[in-house]
Amino acid sequence: MHAVQRCLKYTVLFCCIFHTGSSRRSGKSGYRVGKGDLVLSHEKRLIKDLIDTYKEAGVTGRPVKNASEPILLKYGLGLVQILRLDEKNQVLTIRAWNRLLWIDYLLSWNASDYGGVEQVTVPAKDIWRPDLVLYNYADDRLSEFRDALCVVSSNGEVLWIPTSIFKSACSIDITNFPFDSQICHLKFGSWSYDGHKLDIAFYQDYPQISLADYLQSNEWDVLAHPAKKNVLYYPCCPTPFPDLTFTIVIKRQVAFYSYILILPCVLLSLLTMILFWLPPESPAKMQLGMNIFVAFFVLLLLLADSCPSGTATIPLIGAYYCLNMIVITLSTFLAVIVIHLYFRGPRTNRVPPWAKKMILVGLARVVRMTNYVPKESPPTYDPLKSSDPRIQKDIKKFRIQKMKYNKYQTNELTSTSEATCTCHLSTPASNSQNNHVKPPSKHLVKDLDQSPDMSPVHLYQSLESDVREIRRFIKTLIYKQKTQENLEKIRGEWRAIALVIDRAFFYLYTVSIVVSLATLFPRGT
Repeated sequence: MHAVQRCLKYTVLFCCIFHTGSSRRSGKSGYRVGKGDLVLSHEKRLIKDLIDTYKEAGVTGRPVKNASEPILLKYGLGLVQILRLDEKNQVLTIRAWNRLLWIDYLLSWNASDYGGVEQVTVPAKDIWRPDLVLYNYADDRLSEFRDALCVVSSNGEVLWIPTSIFKSACSIDITNFPFDSQICHLKFGSWSYDGHKLDIAFYQDYPQISLADYLQSNEWDVLAHPAKKNVLYYPCCPTPFPDLTFTIVIKRQVAFYSYILILPCVLLSLLTMILFWLPPESPAKMQLGMNIFVAFFVLLLLLADSCPSGTATIPLIGAYYCLNMIVITLSTFLAVIVIHLYFRGPRTNRVPPWAKKMILVGLARVVRMTNYVPKESPPTYDPLKSSDPRIQKDIKKFRIQKMKYNKYQTNELTSTSEATCTCHLSTPASNSQNNHVKPPSKHLVKDLDQSPDMSPVHLYQSLESDVREIRRFIKTLIYKQKTQENLEKIRGEWRAIALVIDRAFFYLYTVSIVVSLATLFPRGT
């Protein structure tokens, strides 16, 4: 009885096993494992078989049948977004999609054995992956690729598309900032395998960075995105190491910097041009110059905050700021010198002849300021100093002799005085006969009464003393007037020199602004 029961039990078990095996081969039903109603699909059973195979073979080591056979890796880079270009640290940060394609014979199967399943996805950590790395990385993270499943085909083809954030070193050239264009390279290759073990090529034979999923940046425009394969020999190893170098050429958008750096720069430049039209002796010239200097210094600090400090070159706009600061400083020094010379007074020295010749003659003609130069007064014609013999003969013939008060002139003056006095002191009867003669004035009679002993000689001596005093006063007045005229002439010459130099600085500054702006601003692409 027990034997019959045992026989029936084994028969039922054999039938179940046979039925399960036939159903696996026919593909008409699932695969029952364990207890209960748990049934695995063909896809899940395939994934389990592939992972079990890899666990048995091991993840380490290239999945090739022959050790001398290389694995061909096809790699493609798709740019998604330019996150940041750090000019100070010279690091480019981008978000990208990676496309890696290779053949793994351990992941191949017969699709008819698994219900016609052609593709499955397996975890990337459970299979072998190529050690593709970014050579010029500038990141402190241990892994650059995000976790993603691998798509495996029945012929052993593995497609892995992980997303990643790359931080690569990029040499920054800020000469034309903010109108600059930067060229950054991303070099990918195997770190451990040489070209005989792992070869690398472009995905779908597309030697460029894919921009199909690119998100437009607010600061940068992508101008070009080529790629190139290189085969290099390093000093460590005699075997070649291939790599794929992707290049990104980006151009900065200047909309933001036009309002922050460019527009204030242009306005301050125009204000600096107005600075040269102020009179040099005006204190507002110095105050305006110092304020503009401080404004350019603030802009220079903003520029320094945006540029890398360890660069070998400086931006042209920074040189433009420094040029404006130098010109403003020189103009302020010139204004101080002019004010000092203008208010020096009698201590002012004459303008050196070389300065007159170079500045008041040559430079004034160049800057068209000859009307500001004081004219030399023409010498007055003195016939007494003429060298013509006929003029000298006429001078001797018609020379006016100077009045000399000798004794004859004194007697003549005395007789004339007496006659005058007699005439004035005549009687009223005689006055009645001559109605045209007036009586002497009371003041003259009073003076004569007070000084009855004063003779005509004394009167003449007093008159001569007064005349000499008047002549001395007139000479002193003429000397002071000529001295003042000479000082005003000297001041005028120094002021003319200052005006000419200031106008020359204006033209030099205008030329420098035009040249610098033509160099700084792009002419269009």
